[in-house]
Amino acid sequence: MSTPTPPLFVEIGNDPRDYAWGRVDGVAQVLGTPGSGGPEAELWLGAHPGSPARTVAATPWVTLIDWEQTSGEKLPFLLKILVAGSPLSLQAHPTPVQAAAGFADENARGIPLDASFRNYKDPFAKPELIVALEDGFEALCGFRPVAETLADVDALAAGSGSDDLAPWRAVLAGSEGLRAGFSWLLAGGPEVEKAVRALVAAAATDPRFELVTRLAAAYPGDPGIAVALMLHHITLAAGESLWLPAGNIHAYLRGAGVELMGPSDNVLRGGLTPKHVDVAELERVLTFTASDDDHLVPVEAGDGVRSYRPRIHASGADVPFELLAVTGDASVALGGPSIAVTTDGSFRLTADGASSHGASADAPRGTSVFVTRAASVQVAGSGRLWIATAG
Repeated sequence: MSTPTPPLFVEIGNDPRDYAWGRVDGVAQVLGTPGSGGPEAELWLGAHPGSPARTVAATPWVTLIDWEQTSGEKLPFLLKILVAGSPLSLQAHPTPVQAAAGFADENARGIPLDASFRNYKDPFAKPELIVALEDGFEALCGFRPVAETLADVDALAAGSGSDDLAPWRAVLAGSEGLRAGFSWLLAGGPEVEKAVRALVAAAATDPRFELVTRLAAAYPGDPGIAVALMLHHITLAAGESLWLPAGNIHAYLRGAGVELMGPSDNVLRGGLTPKHVDVAELERVLTFTASDDDHLVPVEAGDGVRSYRPRIHASGADVPFELLAVTGDASVALGGPSIAVTTDGSFRLTADGASSHGASADAPRGTSVFVTRAASVQVAGSGRLWIATAG
């Protein structure tokens, strides 16, 4: 007797992650679903063991981890709905080589996976892109040219009435400006504490530095407040996107977005957090060069379809995933397992030429659908449908 062919379309779901920085009912508000009444920061749609998506109806799998085990395939991405009500930590993510080596090293040293001081939760890289779901999505992303930071430090020093910013300025102005200025702040100590206090006091009287005041209210005394002055402060309109490859320092500040990344939860933090900061490992992973523009510009991929497909900047190699934004009737060719989520309107997905069980699926707002294999899919409807697919 032959083995039945698994369904092509499988509805999936998950519970929002209740990180403190999330908005109350944030994910529910994006998806038009009932809220939890508490902070909702992220909805994970993927097979990561930290929060694997579950199948809604009876299928051969309970979670997408089961699908990976039975299919022998690895889902090469993790799709998220992210809603920030307050700033996230400054952070960066490792390359594939760094992630594999770091995970193996920490395993060999017997560090539990759930240890608060562990850096590597899995052996995978976490390059990521985010597309704003609403106007006003704010992020810190990539180092600014040192000259721009020095100009701001000088302006703030003039308004502070003290010399407490002078030691940091001197380090920034040296030959290793970005690296040295960053390292000096994260090393901490009395001089750093004085510099941060002077920075915050001066910013309070200058509306150009409102972000410094906001970060100081959320993380009093944190050296990340000063690090933020070294980074690009970017505000996205709905549909605009950022690409954050390995080594890029960044932090989301507020807003809702759809995020697509490698299948990883490896985060090396660098401030604006009460959590563990491994300064040495972070500095080993970070890219200490000023970035020009981290915007990811989508391309038209057919009627009613836009493609957000990044490239790894250093090598030019393709990233093994892309995000499609579908707004109306369309035909999309999916090269491998995919996940779709509807944030507005309603859609119906149908496989070309297929009439077997599981060959079509309705996707009203708030619905997520796992596409189990490569297929040509007809999309009917209107609104905003996001499809993460293997590239």
